Amino acid sequence: MINFELHPRLIQDTFHIANLTLCRVVLMNDSNYPWLILIPCRNGINELYELSNEDRLQLVKETDEVAKRMLIYFQASKMNVAALGNIVPQLHVHVIARKDNDISWPNPVWNNLETKPYIEKDANILIMDIKHSILDLVADE
Repeated sequence: MINFELHPRLIQDTFHIANLTLCRVVLMNDSNYPWLILIPCRNGINELYELSNEDRLQLVKETDEVAKRMLIYFQASKMNVAALGNIVPQLHVHVIARKDNDISWPNPVWNNLETKPYIEKDANILIMDIKHSILDLVADE
């Protein structure tokens, strides 16, 4: 993770949770949805195809594992997984636990509601819970 630079918008809009083998895992500061973002710790990568084959496979593994654990932890109806990058070009994967009774269901989360930032205490509790649920995936920090 040495010299890895996170896009300023991701720094501004998220809370750090953990570093996995390839990705940094962050929590989106929007309490409307359980929303994690995985960012491969490779500078200058904007598109999935720019990753090495090994890194691409590792990204899929980490995304799958995080999504499975979120599905269980949040008792989600559906997991939304996407890599858009229209505003933040740095490659990152959104992993969002959706429930069929959430505030935007069944619509996408983007541009649907005003962001509702976490209360700091609630964010800290959620971060610790998520970190605990992915502990076996976490690289030494």
